[in-house]
Amino acid sequence: MNTKTVYDCSVIELDRHSSDRKGNLSVVSNLTTVPFQVKRVFYIYDVPGGESRGAHAHRSLFQLIIAASGSFTVTLDDGNVRRSFTLNHPYKALFVHPGIWETIEDFSSGAVCLVLASEPYDEADYIRNYDEFLKHRLNS
Repeated sequence: MNTKTVYDCSVIELDRHSSDRKGNLSVVSNLTTVPFQVKRVFYIYDVPGGESRGAHAHRSLFQLIIAASGSFTVTLDDGNVRRSFTLNHPYKALFVHPGIWETIEDFSSGAVCLVLASEPYDEADYIRNYDEFLKHRLNS
């Protein structure tokens, strides 16, 4: 059994190049900075105050979650332990393994949540019911 826990998920510091005159640049490279091949990119924005996103897990998808602008909190749950991360720097990314329940909330005004995913969209990969998620964890 090789089930990951929330402690296997961590914040990765992305390459950052700074110039006082020209601003900052962060670099994300497949299989180098990102520990998987990126096959899909999406972003979440204009989330109304008090709303949350996520509330699901993935069967096989890896993710790298970045606060491209503003801030938000990502809470990860492995069925035993919950761990929250506040993302508020565009050069820091949260690496999330498959089989971890995630909820994203506390979006600041103007926040943009950028997600790099290891697979194209596949509805069958989503676990959207928490009880089903717990059963999946037990059988993994």
